[in-house]
Amino acid sequence: MKQVQFVSSRVALCVSLALSGQIFAEEQSAAIKAEEQNTEIEVIEIRGIKGSLTRAMNLKRNSSGVVDAISAEEMGKFPDTNLAESLQRITGVAVSRSNGEGSQITVRGFGPDFNLITLNGRQMPGTGNSRSYSLENLSADGVMALEVFKTARAENPSGGLGATVNIVTRKPLASPGERYTFSAKAIHDSSNVVNDDVTPELSALYSNTFIDDTFGVSFSLTHHERDFQKQQAHIQGWQANVDLPGNIDDSKVIDPRPLDNEGKRVGDYFFPRDINYGIEDLERDRTNGHIVFQYAPTDDLVLSVDYTHTKAVTGKNGIGWGMWNEYGGNINAYELDENGTAVFADISGNDGSFTASRSTTEVIEKSAGINIDWQINDAWHVSLDYHDSSSETDNGVDKGIGSEGSLVLGSDQLRTKTYDYRFGDIPHAQIHWLNGSTTLLESEIDSHFSQFVHSPGKAEVQQLQIDATWENDRFDIPLIDVKFGVAMTDQTMGGSNAWSGLIGGFLFNPAWPQMFPDSMFKRNNTNDFLDSFASGGANLSPNYYYTFDFDEVVARSEAFLTNDVLGGDDYFATTAYHDLGNFSQSSVQEEAMSFYVQSAWEFEVASFPVALNIGIRYEETDVTSVDEQQIPISVWWLGGSEWHTQYLPEDNTYTSEGQHDVLLPMLDVKVDITDELVGRVSWGKTITRAPLGDLAGGRVLSGSPKIGSRNGNEGNTNLEPFESTNLDLSVEYYYDESSYAAIGYFKKSVKNFVGNEVNKTIIDGFKDIYQGPRWNQAVADIEARGEKASSDAIFLQMQANGATLNSQGYIEPADDDPSLVWQITKPFNATDTKHVDGFEVAFQHVFGESGFGIGLNATFVDGDVEFDVNSLDQQTPLTGLSDSANAQVFYEKDGLSLKLTYAWRDEYLIGVGQDQGSADNPPQFAKTYAQLDASVNYDLDERWTVFFEGINLNDETEQGFGRYERQFLFARQYGPRYTLGVRYSFQ
Repeated sequence: MKQVQFVSSRVALCVSLALSGQIFAEEQSAAIKAEEQNTEIEVIEIRGIKGSLTRAMNLKRNSSGVVDAISAEEMGKFPDTNLAESLQRITGVAVSRSNGEGSQITVRGFGPDFNLITLNGRQMPGTGNSRSYSLENLSADGVMALEVFKTARAENPSGGLGATVNIVTRKPLASPGERYTFSAKAIHDSSNVVNDDVTPELSALYSNTFIDDTFGVSFSLTHHERDFQKQQAHIQGWQANVDLPGNIDDSKVIDPRPLDNEGKRVGDYFFPRDINYGIEDLERDRTNGHIVFQYAPTDDLVLSVDYTHTKAVTGKNGIGWGMWNEYGGNINAYELDENGTAVFADISGNDGSFTASRSTTEVIEKSAGINIDWQINDAWHVSLDYHDSSSETDNGVDKGIGSEGSLVLGSDQLRTKTYDYRFGDIPHAQIHWLNGSTTLLESEIDSHFSQFVHSPGKAEVQQLQIDATWENDRFDIPLIDVKFGVAMTDQTMGGSNAWSGLIGGFLFNPAWPQMFPDSMFKRNNTNDFLDSFASGGANLSPNYYYTFDFDEVVARSEAFLTNDVLGGDDYFATTAYHDLGNFSQSSVQEEAMSFYVQSAWEFEVASFPVALNIGIRYEETDVTSVDEQQIPISVWWLGGSEWHTQYLPEDNTYTSEGQHDVLLPMLDVKVDITDELVGRVSWGKTITRAPLGDLAGGRVLSGSPKIGSRNGNEGNTNLEPFESTNLDLSVEYYYDESSYAAIGYFKKSVKNFVGNEVNKTIIDGFKDIYQGPRWNQAVADIEARGEKASSDAIFLQMQANGATLNSQGYIEPADDDPSLVWQITKPFNATDTKHVDGFEVAFQHVFGESGFGIGLNATFVDGDVEFDVNSLDQQTPLTGLSDSANAQVFYEKDGLSLKLTYAWRDEYLIGVGQDQGSADNPPQFAKTYAQLDASVNYDLDERWTVFFEGINLNDETEQGFGRYERQFLFARQYGPRYTLGVRYSFQ
């Protein structure tokens, strides 16, 4: 086999030192040693697509354990503009998307929370209320490589049960001399309607060394703007076994479920809580900067200081329309399919709405670090690394409202509503108004309510790592080296949530349609809405919607909906910190101390060269949770579907603590069966700590506990981490300098799965108006007249029977009402061990000097961790489990490179629990997704390159469902986007 070595410098070793001994040191060691000995070797420099694939292949081959990588094609040119999109090219890696971009990764079926992201070997804080890191916030231009460690390694920080992904940035002393590149891109997103059709992306990278290559500086700066539109239909949740009307005519019901011996239907049944449609116009700006200074006062000592900063701002203006459903006497007719899913329902009561929403969310990520790297002598090497990193998210940076706001208009003047999903790929939701049509007139649109939410959060990691390596030059044994180290990690996640409540004269009694002139509303057809779906566009019902100005509604509401008009504590104001609202805040702190030792051995067995890596890691973690929240005391009814929790004015603080420790052994064996054939066996234990949100120990009750959704959540600070025992077997055939084939088997046995149990809980002092004496009497009175006992009718009948409204228009509970039963969800560690196994196959081939090449990979996973859709029992499934495949075809020759990539991911479980789902915690599934991308690069000369990129060329859409495919949850449409750019490079 032909061996290829790459251009290196005498200080290239500092890359590995800054990365805590990562695999780049192994790749460059031959060139370093040769230079130190003043010997000459043949160096062949390969750049571009072939160079990137070759470097990644060699890193895979030379590594201990199962490691895959993606390398930059050249300085400032990564294979994809988005790191998550690049990672999905690796075998076993699939991505989940946010706003049409790759955001987070799933590895071998284990979702984002199970994978650890490190930056140059440092543990990064998660984005938002999670451990997962959102890769769309980090530019790819300043990245040198991505390393994916799929098997345990004692020296790596713990947390990557699925995998540990290390983002490697450029170091100046690793590439001496002056190097720089600049690029400019024009981005066109085909989905955009109201913002700029073309937006810029500018990028600059610079690296240089001085004073005989002993001092270096490198920096990268990228600014990216994207304007686009998101179109969607969605249902917030499905309710199981809801109340059905007792006096419905059999001719109004189609139910194919089987009958038992008593003539009763067998099986569960499900109804949608709502159906909504929406259009969001978004503007996203992202700025990334990274700078590193390095100084080598001697050949044996390298000092590094670095800083990374990211600022991503996403502004949204949205329009939505839809309807809300209640059950029982509200149901006039329905049709179920064989699974008990309602595919058609005629439902009275409630309302239809038109909503304007606005928010601006800012994510700021910072990481400052220092690294001291000292080669004490030929045998001893020591490094010290410290970093302070944070990720701060704030959805209240909009200067006008300081929060995320929704203004809901509409009307309750309807006769009935129909939900219809008997045909097509998007449900239809038609409202039959009392005006005799299916169109609500502009003059009939009234104020419903408004709400504002502010939920900032911050995650921080301070980490000190001290590592040492002793190379065996004393004992005549096959021991190569011993690595050991200690780390101290302090991770904190905290945030607050302020909710205004439903303000501004909730519901439609009294009605104020005169607030809004007809001229304020523009009626639109749906011809261009969700037109990538067969049931969308002009085929959608309703086939119209209204747009209106957010600021005008605010101004009119502030002028009219004052406290003098509304009474009580109600008034309109654009604040999340309203007198009717509530506020809570919480934080979770994890303090971890870890120690590891790891040794490398090389020997022969029956003339086969064997490399052995064996090690162990011990960690002890203390967890502290502090929660501050208002004290709930009662639930009042405002009519219809509106039930609101009431609170005492003072707050309560709750502190809880937990502790756990783990011992994580690992073993890697690599055998060179021939010069081209490599076999591997790896065994080890890995962990992922429980979700941060689950560790918050307080209890939170729903602020709007509707019938069927009397829900609450409670944390558990003593959750144990997920712990996996892993086995990997693989064979790799490297038959040419850039070509190989590999097949691998993996098995993970995971214990301490975190599930959610729902417990029926009665809290002292809470009474429930629903099905109390006054409620039941009202139902009896209504049905005695031969009328439907809808929620609106019951509210009015209770007043007719003597129930009084308080000063804010609510009916309060009475002493003889039954106790309110809350469904409290609490996380727990399951006692059983679950298993996931699968196969990975990869093939990469470059067709000689023709310029053509191909790359194929696929992952097939299975296990006893799937969600049983036919059971309403609480379950602990694995999210993200799915098969995946990727294909890449390229041509690169004479300055022209063309690349076509295709990524496919099978159906998978997004999560358990739906926003407005029933207490059985129903699932959320994503349908199969496949995306086609393309890129073209042409070198005008040695320094100038022009390029084109096309993303989502097949106009793929995102779709999701609940237990069964006819339990629609969402459909989203973004469209293709295109980039045209130019790059200048000097190296």
